[in-house]
Amino acid sequence: MASRPRTLPASVAPVIVGAAFAFHDGAFRPLATLVALVAALLIQIGSNFANDLGDYSRGADARDRVGPTRVTSAGLLTPRQMQMGMAAVFGLAALCGVYLISLGGWPILLAGVFSILAAILYTIGPAPFGYYGLGDLGTFVFFGLVAVAGTYYVQAQAVTSLVWWGGAAMGCLVTDILVVNNIRDADSDRAAGKRTVAVLLGRRGARAEYILLLIVAYAIPCVLWLGFGLRPWVLLPLLTLPLAFRLVRTILTVLGPLLNHALAGAAQLTVWYALALAVGLAL
Repeated sequence: MASRPRTLPASVAPVIVGAAFAFHDGAFRPLATLVALVAALLIQIGSNFANDLGDYSRGADARDRVGPTRVTSAGLLTPRQMQMGMAAVFGLAALCGVYLISLGGWPILLAGVFSILAAILYTIGPAPFGYYGLGDLGTFVFFGLVAVAGTYYVQAQAVTSLVWWGGAAMGCLVTDILVVNNIRDADSDRAAGKRTVAVLLGRRGARAEYILLLIVAYAIPCVLWLGFGLRPWVLLPLLTLPLAFRLVRTILTVLGPLLNHALAGAAQLTVWYALALAVGLAL
């Protein structure tokens, strides 16, 4: 429950896209992709553990929350148990990192260290950046740019401009998962002093952010086609637009627990988009 399985596509999709770019460029390494995928999943699970613990310590997860149960605030795990879980998961991620560092060197070491630090400092510490409106930016950078570029780098030993565009697309879609979460929790976050974008700009501003990020994500395949001369196959992600439109309608019209379905839908959209882009790059 603490690992939040419905949100884990957020770490799977960027690895799929990074591997697809490597395949497109003739640099694909299956084992490197697999280890990167496991490492990404472990870091996200560790991040979810840290978020559960951090929000509990600051009173952001009350028992009457409208989102899924948070295990520390519900008393299902003690803070000490959650800390041990974090240490175990991040330790396993570090073990995966040893192999990835052997492939990519110091850039991958830095990416791994900063990814784990960001996962912890999102809600833990004297000044957790998730409480100061920076969670969206952190998600875009680490779940988008770093995850896609890192997956590509351990296979190709370099990062092309195309890869950064792919990372930006994933960053937008994964950030939208967080935006849905923050729209749902805006009232409880405000009461706990957690200043997310949905608190700072209101739900209307957060909804506008959600739509803007979608527009950017769906414009990027067009950039790859028209700006970089890739074949029209890279437009395959546009086939997922009906799902995106349904999510926008939900985000604009519902509140409370009903947004839990939209949260899962946003994660599913991210994976379908990533798979469509991967197929397009392969073709």
